[in-house]
Formats: sequence, C-alpha cells, structure tokens
Amino acid sequence: MSDEPDEIPKHYAPTESEGRWYEFWERSGFFEASEDPDDRRETYTLAIPPPNVTGSLHMGHACRTTFEDVLCRHKRMQGYNTLWMPGIDHAGIATQVVVERQLKKEGLTRHDLGRKAFVERVWQWKEQSGGRILQQLRKMGASCDWSRTKFTLDPDMVRAVRESFVRLYEEGLIYRDTRLVNWDVESRTVLSDLEVDQEEGVEGELFDFAYPLADGDDGEVVVSTTRPETMLGDTAVAIHPDDERYRHLHGKFVRHPFVDRLIPVILDAELVDPEFGTGVVKVTPAHDPNDFATGKRHGLEEINILNLDGTLNENAGRFQGLDRFTARDAVKDELSGLGLVRGSKKHTMTLPRSQRSGTIVEPLISTQWFVKMRPLAEPAIAAVREGRIQILPEEWEKTYFHWLENIQDWCISRQLWWGHEVPAWYCGACSEVTVSREDPSECKACGSTELRQDEDVLDTWFSSALWPFSTLGWPEDTPALQRFYPTQDMETGYDIIFFWVARMIMMGLHFMGEVPFTRVLLAGLVTDERGEKMSKVKGNVIDPLDVIHGATADELVAKAENAGASKAGIKYLKKTYPEGFVAYGADALRMTLLSYSPQSRRIALSIKRIEGYRNFANKLWNASRYALMKLSDSEAVAAQKCPRPNALANRWILARLFEALDAAATGLEAYRLDDASGALYHFLWDEFCDWYLEVSKTALDSGDAALVKETEATLVHTLETVLRALHPMMPHITEEIWQRVPKWADAPASVMLARYPSALVDAKSDKDAVRDFEVVKALVGSLRAIRAEHEISWSRPIDVYWHTDDAVRRGVIQSERATLEALGGCVLHFEPDSSRLDDAGKHFANAAVFVNPGVRGVVPEVIDPEKERERLTRDLKKIDKELGAVEKKLDNPSFVSRAPAEVVEKSKRDASELRAKREQLEVALSRL
Repeated sequence: MSDEPDEIPKHYAPTESEGRWYEFWERSGFFEASEDPDDRRETYTLAIPPPNVTGSLHMGHACRTTFEDVLCRHKRMQGYNTLWMPGIDHAGIATQVVVERQLKKEGLTRHDLGRKAFVERVWQWKEQSGGRILQQLRKMGASCDWSRTKFTLDPDMVRAVRESFVRLYEEGLIYRDTRLVNWDVESRTVLSDLEVDQEEGVEGELFDFAYPLADGDDGEVVVSTTRPETMLGDTAVAIHPDDERYRHLHGKFVRHPFVDRLIPVILDAELVDPEFGTGVVKVTPAHDPNDFATGKRHGLEEINILNLDGTLNENAGRFQGLDRFTARDAVKDELSGLGLVRGSKKHTMTLPRSQRSGTIVEPLISTQWFVKMRPLAEPAIAAVREGRIQILPEEWEKTYFHWLENIQDWCISRQLWWGHEVPAWYCGACSEVTVSREDPSECKACGSTELRQDEDVLDTWFSSALWPFSTLGWPEDTPALQRFYPTQDMETGYDIIFFWVARMIMMGLHFMGEVPFTRVLLAGLVTDERGEKMSKVKGNVIDPLDVIHGATADELVAKAENAGASKAGIKYLKKTYPEGFVAYGADALRMTLLSYSPQSRRIALSIKRIEGYRNFANKLWNASRYALMKLSDSEAVAAQKCPRPNALANRWILARLFEALDAAATGLEAYRLDDASGALYHFLWDEFCDWYLEVSKTALDSGDAALVKETEATLVHTLETVLRALHPMMPHITEEIWQRVPKWADAPASVMLARYPSALVDAKSDKDAVRDFEVVKALVGSLRAIRAEHEISWSRPIDVYWHTDDAVRRGVIQSERATLEALGGCVLHFEPDSSRLDDAGKHFANAAVFVNPGVRGVVPEVIDPEKERERLTRDLKKIDKELGAVEKKLDNPSFVSRAPAEVVEKSKRDASELRAKREQLEVALSRL
C-alpha cells in the first residue's frame, strides 16, 4: 500500500483530493487517445457537444458531462482506444452580443469600430475569457483528450467549412435566393425556423379597417389584421372565389389611404377562410409567410416597409422612421382620423420570438444563402430506419422522422461579423458570383479584380454540423480520421436534435459516406426540485461549482442578485437553501445526476439527494478505511482472479458482487446509467458495508488460520473490484482509495487504466450461498428487531431457542452459529421439540417470538406481554395485507396466463410462505 493504515485520514476531503488526482491524470496523459499504427485496440469515440465560447458551467453541462465521462471511462477501462473529443463553439450571435454589450458600456457600437477592428476585439475577448468552461469541466472530472481541443474558428476548421460550402455549391445544393426570412431586429440577423420560439396564448387584438373601392365605385372592403402597420406594404386584398358576398368585387381595385397605390382584389381559395373575420384578407407578401406564397401565385409586388433595426423605411411614406410598434399605433390613429376604422376585438394568437434576443421576429424579404435539404434528408431518414443509427430514447425517432420528412431548405447566412465568412465574391464589373476554396484575385468570368466578398457569415450550426469529422482533420484523410471516424456515441440534449444531431447525420453521410455515429443518446432538461426550469430571474439556478466547492447562503444570494433574480426569486433562494451548500464534491454531484434516468425529459435535481450521495462517499471512505486497517498486517493482495472461498459469508459477498457487476454492465451498455449506478450503490451500502464487513469481523477474529486467510483475500478482492466498477461514476474517491489497496505486482499506475470488472471474471454466481445467507440475515434481523422493540441493551446477551423442519436451514444456522451469536449478541439453542415453541407462553416466561421463513424462535425473559401482543397484531396485519395483494394477483386469470412462468411461480411461493408465517403468528398470539 502507498500509505500506512494510521496515515489514512479519518475523513475524506473531496476539495483536496479531486484537484490532486485530476492533475495527476492529465499530467500523465491518461486521457489521450493513440494514433500509433501498431495500436490495434478497438476504438471508442465520443465528441463533446461543444459549449459556447461565452458559456460557463451550468447544471445541464454538469449532467451531460457526467453521462459522457462515465461512457468514456468505462470504455477506456474495457481496453478501448478511447477518444473523447473536446472543443468550443464560436457561437456567432451569442458571442457578438457579449462584446457589443461591452462596447455599449464604453459608449461605442461595432459600427464605430468597423468590421476588422470589431472582429479583432472579439478575438481578444475570446483569448482572455473564452473557453473558461473547459477549465470548469475539469472540475467535474471530464476525461477529455485536451491535447486535441478544437475551436470552430481554428484555421483547420475554417478550411473544413469552406470546403463543405464549396462542394455543396458545386453540387447545386447551396444556392442564393430572395425569400421571406425570420428577421431578428435586435441582433440584426436572419434566423432559421429552429431559432424561433412560438409563444402561444398571447392576448392580442384583431383590428378591422376599410379599404375604399377605387375608380369612383362606391363601397368599401373591410379587412382584419393583428399587425395594422403592415398594411403599408399591402399589394392585394383577397377573397374566396366561392364567397357570394363579394362576387361584385371580382376584378375590382381598392385605393390605399396613405400611399399612391391601387390594390387589386384577388381570388384565392388557399389563403382565404370565408368563416374567419370578415372573409377578406389583406395581402402583404413582404411581411407574412402565407402572403408571400400568395404573392408568388398571383405575381404580386413585394414591398418591404422595414429597415433592419425594426423602424419603417421610405416605403412607409409619412410613417418613415417610426419604430414598428410605434407605427402600429400611428397607423391606427390615422385610419381612425380618416373614418376607416371598423372596430376591434381581443384575439388570442401566437407570437414568434427570437431564441437569442427574445424580441418578436419579423418576416422580411431578404436575399440569403440556402441549403437544399431534401436530398440530404433522405439518406439521414434511411440511416435511422435501417438501424444504422439508434436513437435513445426511441420515442424521439418519430419526432426525428416528422421533421426530416417535412424539412424546409435551410437559410445558412447570417448578418453578423463574427463567424465563418461566406466564401463568395461579387464582381463589380459583371455581377458574376465566384464561390471559391481560396480567396480569388480576379473574376472567373471577366477577369476583373473589382471583387467584393459577401459580408455575411454562416449560421453557427453549419460549422457544428461538420463536428464529428472536421475535428479529426477532414478534408484531409488524416490518421485520426481513419482511426476514429465514425464515432460511436453522440450524447446531447433532446432540444437540439434538429439544430445539431440531424444536421450532423446529413453532413456525415454526404461528405464521409458513413454515419457519423451509431447511437444518439438524448438527455433531459435539468430543473429545480419542483420540476421548474432553472432561470436567473426565478433564483433557482444551482451552480455546479457551488455544489462542488461549497457556498454560503450570503454568497448564493449575492450571485443571484448580480444575475438579475427577482424579489420572489431571492425569497425562494433564501427559503430553499438557508444554510447554503457545503462542499459536496464532484463525485457526490455525479452520483446524484446518475441516479436519475438519463432518458427522462426532466431531471428534478434535489440538494437533499446530493447530500445523500455525499454521505455515500463518506460511507465508502469509512468502509475502505476499516478494511485497509484490518488488512494492514496481512499479506493479502488484490488478485486479478476471483478467490474461491469456502465460508458462506465470503461465497455470499462474491455472489452478490456477481449480480451487481452484471446489472452494472447491462446498465452501462444500454445507456441506463441509473440502473448501473444504483446496482453498485446498493451493493456497497446494503451488502458490503451493512453485512459483509460485520460478518468479516467475526471471521478475521476467529483464530482459524484458513478462514482468516480466505476472508482477507475475499475482503481485499471485493473492495478493489467495487472500486474499479465505481470508478467511471466516482473517479476521484475511487482513485484515492484504490491507490492504497494492496495489489498485484504489475498493477497499472491508476485505477482508470485498470480493467473494468466483469461478473464472470471478478465474481462468482452462487445461488446456494445467496439462499443460505438469507437465513443468516433473517435471523440476525429478527434478533436485532427484538432488541430494539424491547429496548434490550447490547451488553446483555440473550438466549434464543429455535426450531426448523428444514434440513438446509438447520445446517446453515448450525454452521454459522459463531457469526449469528456475534451479530445477535446471543446464545443459540436448538429446540428439537417444536411444540414447546408452539406453546411458548407455557414453557418460556415473558418470551418474544419471531417467525422467519421456515424458522421459528423464542427469546425468553425479554418482553412486556401487552407490548408483545401489540407487536404480533401489527405484524399479523402487515402479513395479511401482503398476502392479500399476492392472492389478488393469483386470482386474476390474466396475470396467471400472461405473466412469465417464473413470475407466477414466485408469487405462489410468496403466498405459501406468507400463509405459513401468518399461521405461526396466530398461534403465538393465541398462546401469549
């Protein structure tokens, strides 16, 4: 061992241990994947969903990092050449907003600096502050290959993005067109449909006004709208061709009241619902998607009335310069002054909002770059349908298919300065567009040098879509690309299945000819313990670093106030965490996150649960400390093979270890990390700590040399094995303890390099031992219950008279007598005459009675008769309830016919045992 037993601290200090071991792993290069041609190990690759360069660690990151790290550490220990690829996304809009806010505090805008200086300013900010989240991920124990860290604007990544753009353009899959787009007036950029949230149930107004008929005709046409200001861009009013009310309007025109424009009355059955509003629809092709399509059908003029900042332009006439919402009221007032208002009413509607800025999105006519998606979507659909990619949970497959089967072309240009520049140049002499991998020096059509590069940048998700292969060196055929593509797993949040996952699948299939990964593992949203989404305003944000390192209540409040929490949020924070957080450590947080199903839609994080797993870490530490002290004078070392002991307790713990390892392996492979962590948690707490360590004391103090030797061997093997099994989940504390465990001569330098345990190699299935040890547990449990029930001091030994007609149970109790007497604080007496126990009140004074499966017992001189009668009655009611539930199932023909045979048989056995126990309790009660 690396330390003497008396040097093992009494208490585990996670804040000291975690940093020390992480630095050791990283310094030693244990996280690094190998490209050595002679390394023939099978590969396992997982690419981290690159966090934004603006980001800092939040609980969603902590959750996904934990899940991914468990997968990678597990595969690494299984002998895979494991690559966990880290990186950061330049996050175009988010990063530009951060730096623009800094400039605003200085009284400047990006336009004051100019594009080149502004981009330099963003790079400066990135170097100073960007990427801090990768340092924070280390605090969670993330075992990424940091030597390969990528930034989406690194030179090689820029090259990959250019190559993909040019190839898609040359293949006719990227094109430039003038269309209606989603415009964010605050960020001043176009947004894809996926970047727009639909806010439902908004109370608005349905406003009616009249258009006078033109050319001297009397009459008017009344239209309804929720956006009166857009009437300034109207180029038609539409009616249904079958609406008899408006047959007289066919072929007519109306006159615009504010601009010199005649507006035709058109017939359109697709746009107009005669039952809605007045049955007449104003048509604004430049500012509404449905109207845009209608305009294309009828060849209508598209008149844009908006500037890029949301103010009205010269096409708005007298309203030019007004903000869009100010213009709404101004238009209504002017229409009222002209006597054209025909009323209004409340109207529930849906508002499109920018995910980034929160502002209401405006439909706007604009010339942008698009990707044709259907040719890319069809192979991506087939890859999932054919099983080449598995999506977990499977319920998301339907959503994936629905989106791809109804996909629209992707607008990939953004009106930002920070990002991948569109590699297109416009000739000032002949208007030719040159798309090129390298910066051109002259026009490819006319030879002119009067070239101007497109000012737009590409959507951030365009570069992210290339992530699984661009990070490995594509378009070069690098050794890394050959070895680590395709990757195996892609773990991420379900909220970006369209933004990112589907696009990676499409691009991977298109450029690499292979799927980019074989499994998509979708994690849920981490919420507060009430199930509410964490937000700064609500004051319910839990910072993972506060949980890991600790924070006082005052520090939590100050942080929330600086983040803009509301008064209600601060009140909630003070009430919920009045004592703040102690330093729970990363391992306790990781085990907490692993205790929730990774496939849940919501993970309602509870601090109480984190506290529980901090206690688990302490339990592991104390148990290991005890075991190592017991082994301090022993020659026993953890071997690479499972011992083959004879003693029941040693056989039993190895059998339970077999079951725990088997459940853990199944959970890890099926991405049921909660099942895997739960199996190891219960094994260590409920069986290793609560039972085996107690039983092993008796064996180690027995003086029986053979028993002592096999118990020492079993104890050290079980401890070392469970540390290896727990390592992917709790890497720091397992390393701290594992380093102190006596091991084989050529053991690796770290537990993370040791072989992940296997049930077949490191444990032994033994159903007989599990069955027999249940007799021990039941008898000890009954005796401890009697002591507790009757307040019997442990300093007082008790006599126990017992009987069983079962030869197997009798043999177990007799062979394990020393253990039972030590754990029960008793002297055991076999009573061959069962009738004496049946009439315990006659033969034993003030006796407590217990009934276990197949075993009955009496403990004399310990009870108050009234209290015992109450206890037996209580136990009888409990058994009646359990028996009633089992019998109800067995009386159900559907259960008996449909349930697996082994389940039905177990229910029958349970019923039989409960009836026998009830009978024994009734006898004991009647004779008390």
